[in-house]
Amino acid sequence: MRLCARIRYVRTLNDTKRMLEKLAKQTAIYGISTIVVRFLNYLLTPYYTRIFEQGEYGIVTDIYALIPFALVVLSMGMESSFFRFTTRAEEMGGDVKEGKRRVFASTWGMTSLNAVIFFALVALFNAPISKAMGAAYVAHPEYVMIVAAIVMVDVWSIIPFSRLREQGRAMHFVLLKALSVLLNVGLAIGFGFCGLYATHFGVGWVLIANLIASIVTLIALLPTTERTMPRIDWTLMRQIFIYSLPLLIGGIAGTANEFIDRQMIKYLTPGDEAQAMAELGVYGAIVKIAVVMTLFTQMYRLAAEPFFLSGFKKEEFKEANAASMKYFVMASMVIFLGIVLFRDLFALIVGRNFREGIDILPIVLASNVLAGIWFNLSFWYKREEKTKYAAYITSLGLVITIALSFILVPKMGYRGAAWVRLVAEAAMVVWSYTLCMKHFPIPYDLKRIGEYFAVAVVVYIASEYSFRNLNEDIHFAGNILLFLSAIAYAIWREKINVKALLRSVIGKFLGRAR
Repeated sequence: MRLCARIRYVRTLNDTKRMLEKLAKQTAIYGISTIVVRFLNYLLTPYYTRIFEQGEYGIVTDIYALIPFALVVLSMGMESSFFRFTTRAEEMGGDVKEGKRRVFASTWGMTSLNAVIFFALVALFNAPISKAMGAAYVAHPEYVMIVAAIVMVDVWSIIPFSRLREQGRAMHFVLLKALSVLLNVGLAIGFGFCGLYATHFGVGWVLIANLIASIVTLIALLPTTERTMPRIDWTLMRQIFIYSLPLLIGGIAGTANEFIDRQMIKYLTPGDEAQAMAELGVYGAIVKIAVVMTLFTQMYRLAAEPFFLSGFKKEEFKEANAASMKYFVMASMVIFLGIVLFRDLFALIVGRNFREGIDILPIVLASNVLAGIWFNLSFWYKREEKTKYAAYITSLGLVITIALSFILVPKMGYRGAAWVRLVAEAAMVVWSYTLCMKHFPIPYDLKRIGEYFAVAVVVYIASEYSFRNLNEDIHFAGNILLFLSAIAYAIWREKINVKALLRSVIGKFLGRAR
């Protein structure tokens, strides 16, 4: 009996290892490409922060905090529903292709309908919406309409892009995303060279560049739908709604919690509206510096969501999720140190007028790490179709964010907003973990995870109190030594074969490219 148990244990470990290798490769495929694509997009940050004043860039920050919120509301949790219900189609057997097509057509139809209704409502109530958003929008109500058009087109693209991920067509996905970014960046910089930002329309040209890029990308995306038209199967949609409604509530609260800090700065900062928009501009610029952490979380999400919502056996899912959490934290801590130890260099990304807020960068990065951990902790209830927990957890974060913002933002401005978000993300992680252990216990390696957190904290403190007051060259060299030591420790601790991993990733990446 002991021998049989031992054999089953070894098989489980081997299966978990193979699954994690698959996840790592998928993450790397999305990652290598996504980093290149998103890096091009983030080139706009140093560009905009050098041609716009703080208040003008505050408008850009404000708008691009509202767009993700609108996308979450209008998509109604249909991305996760799409992945889950295509898996159901496979499990049910029969005509799997037709079953998947019905799921695709219905979820695409529902989101497309939402987008059209949204645009019509914004057009109808443009004046009061512009007034509520502030003086800059009253002067330019056309900004609101262009943003509504961007949201509508992007919502139309969400489910077709999700279908590419479900089909494992990572390169096709990334190439289309690259098309959008290249167009957006090219047009934005081109408009600047033409002197259009100096006209009365001003930052509106930023929105025009985005809208053109979104429309062209949607047109290029349509052939991947294989002539399937958006068409709602209401019988199927009722089942999807039961699954997705809690995700929608959780998504609204979660996205609000992630981006409402910008609105709190806008409305709670003492002084006039110009001062508030200037603080918002500085905060938005510093958040953009955390690009590497954001990219890592994004590329992991693109690979992990369809991976963990596929047809896993219960124990296989637990083992894979526990292991992926450990490696996610390990990689996040390396990225965290890579940015905070060299934040003076990263500060050069933004214009001189925006660097005054560089001291909040470690707080912003820590919040992003916690957001990624919370994302990892969400897979169990999505798999078990207990998506009500998403609404509970994110609502807690939103309540904390709003309550603390009224206390800290009027006193500390954007620095208060940074601390508020960190506290809210920490609270969501704690409650997510508590619910997970109660309803679906997963054997997370808390000792090793805590170890990586401790190493990061020790290295950061060592840098701050050992090298920061020394000669700049010594400080820089000392930070390089600390950073490489942290990487070497992680590689040694996990016994990672770096050469084998690189060969595997590069080989698969090149294979996909062909």
